[in-house]
Amino acid sequence: MLRGAALFGILLVNAQLMAGPYTSFGGGPGASAVDRAAAWAVTATTTAYQLFSFLLGYSFVLDRRAARRSDPASGLRHLRRTAGLFGLGLAHAVLLYPGDILMTYAALGLILYGLRDLTPRAAARLAAALVAGLAVLLLGYGLLTVALTEPVTPAQYAPRVADTVAAYRGGPLSVIGAHLRELPSALGANLMYAPDMLAAFLAGLAAAKAGLVERRGRDRVWLRRTAVRWLPVGLAGGAVTACCANGPLDSRWFLVGHAVSLLTAPALTASYVCGVLLLAGAVRPAAGVLAASGRMALSHYLTQSLVLACVFTGYGFGLYDRVGTAVVLVGCVLLYGAQLALGVRLMSRVRYGPAELVLRTVTLARRPGRAPACSGSHPAGRDRLPVP
Repeated sequence: MLRGAALFGILLVNAQLMAGPYTSFGGGPGASAVDRAAAWAVTATTTAYQLFSFLLGYSFVLDRRAARRSDPASGLRHLRRTAGLFGLGLAHAVLLYPGDILMTYAALGLILYGLRDLTPRAAARLAAALVAGLAVLLLGYGLLTVALTEPVTPAQYAPRVADTVAAYRGGPLSVIGAHLRELPSALGANLMYAPDMLAAFLAGLAAAKAGLVERRGRDRVWLRRTAVRWLPVGLAGGAVTACCANGPLDSRWFLVGHAVSLLTAPALTASYVCGVLLLAGAVRPAAGVLAASGRMALSHYLTQSLVLACVFTGYGFGLYDRVGTAVVLVGCVLLYGAQLALGVRLMSRVRYGPAELVLRTVTLARRPGRAPACSGSHPAGRDRLPVP
């Protein structure tokens, strides 16, 4: 269910990055105030990958419990799953979107497996240390950038990305070539933020081992109090990040803003988790729709990139750098709504989404047995657990 909600934030972020070199910053020279405000709002309120990473850490514990009951060789099973995830991510990065996160998740999954026996307290402390350490490094480097460099304006940036714009508007081979050229820098960015992702994994692991959702997931008073307490902190940090990334501060402040985001994103993520759980308790149909979407989150993630690639690159309409941020975000709402409807319809008939079936087959080294699926119900095992 929470994964289904997190997919919308991921879509908002990725759509801006896939739509053009300026879209996530509100547009290039001469962009409208509406586009700039839309990009600013998304930056200030989105913690998509932190939330998704937390949920993967939580699910890791649940999956491991299920695997130990049914498969003594759970280590080999985890290795196969990691290899399958990496393979899907590599294909995704080359063909659709070089900013793929699956390969990084696969590598971090191996580290998480090595840390699987940490106690909840130790995992939480290590997570906090990773976040604090990365925030200090980014803040120090960011302040040096502010002190020692000059800002780069959109007009100065335009000639640097002219070749990229032309490549994305070209044919399929031109698009793939652009992906391959951008892949090293995208992997480098993921590597830089890998400690934060691993910290979110560990926070999810600690929460799962402590049974946090099981103990507090239906305590509406606790959920409401937690959301109200941490939402202002998260939004304040998000506002600082948006000011640094989208203005009024110039481009030199980008890393300073992200250092602030590292420290405050956990508060915003916790508020969102509590908000979704409150919504699920109050509106049962919404909970069912999000749960169905969450069960095929990997398929939705890949489908989002496929649709966006067809819209913005030479695979289809070639609208790269031709659409404003506000229009992109409206399109995201429409696409997400279609995915929610598709998720409900498909998950009432099958047990796994297409990508989940591929990954499950690789993980088990065989095609998973078919099980009857009833509308509105979840299959046995991990799909019945509260977080995924």
